[in-house]
Amino acid sequence: MSSKDPKRKRPRVGLVIPALNEEQALPLVLEDLPGGLVDILVVVDNGSEDGTAAVARRAGALVVREERRGYGSACLAGLALLLGEEQAANGAESFEALVDGDWIVFLDADRSDYPEDLAGLLAPLARGEADLVIGSRVLGGASLRALLPQAWFGNRLACFLMAVLFGARHTDLGPFRAIEVGALRHLCMGDRGFGWTIEMQLKARVARLSVVEVPVRYRARIGTSKITGTLLGSLGASWKILGWILGWRLWLWVNPRRRIPRFRESSRGAPR
Repeated sequence: MSSKDPKRKRPRVGLVIPALNEEQALPLVLEDLPGGLVDILVVVDNGSEDGTAAVARRAGALVVREERRGYGSACLAGLALLLGEEQAANGAESFEALVDGDWIVFLDADRSDYPEDLAGLLAPLARGEADLVIGSRVLGGASLRALLPQAWFGNRLACFLMAVLFGARHTDLGPFRAIEVGALRHLCMGDRGFGWTIEMQLKARVARLSVVEVPVRYRARIGTSKITGTLLGSLGASWKILGWILGWRLWLWVNPRRRIPRFRESSRGAPR
C-alpha cells in the first residue's frame, strides 16, 4: 500500500463522475465545478449510447468505459483508475495514482447536486475531522419535488433501519460524498449496483470510520432517473438497499468475529 508523500502541501483530490447517457447534463456539471479543487477528473462512461464520453473528453476529463451497467460498477472503475490499477480510454501518460492521505469525491452526472458545494464537502477532511463526508440533501433542505417521493421514503426507511440495527445515525444516502483513500481501501467496496452508497456507510460504521454529514443543495435532475424514474427501478433499488442492511446485520450476528477490522489509521494519523 502506498503512503502519502510528505513533500505535498495538501492531499490531492480525485473526482469520479459515473455517467450513463448524460450528454445534456454533464457539460453543466463540469462547468459548475469550482476551480482549483479537483486535481484529477474522471468520468466513467457506463455504456452510454449518446455523446457523454465526447463531452467529457472535450472538458479534459479522463474517460473510463465500463460496459457492466450499474452505479457501483462505474464507481469501482473510476476508483481503479485513480489508484493506478487501470488506464483511461483517452490515455494517462502523466497520470500519478492517488495514495493514502489523498481524497476521492463521488458526484452524479445528472446535475441534481451542486458541484459548487464541493468546498464545503471537503472541509471536514481538511480540518482532520472525518474519514468520510456525506453530502446530506435532507440537511440541505431538499424538497419532495427534487427528491422523488419514492426516493425520499426509501431514504428515510434506510436511515431508520441503520440507526436501529447498527447505531449509525445518518439523514441521507446521498451520492455526493468524499472519502480518504486509505479509508476507502479499507472498506473493500464491491457492490456493482444500487447498493454502493449503503455498502459504504454500513462498512464505515462497522470499521469505526469517522463519518460526518454536511448539508448540500439538491434540485430536480436533468432527464429521467435510471433508478427511481420507474417503478421497477425504484423497487430494485429499495430491495438492494434493504438487502444490504438486513443481510449485513444477520451476517454480523452469525459471524461476530469476521467483521471488518477497525480502521486504525486515517489521513490524520490518529488512532481510532
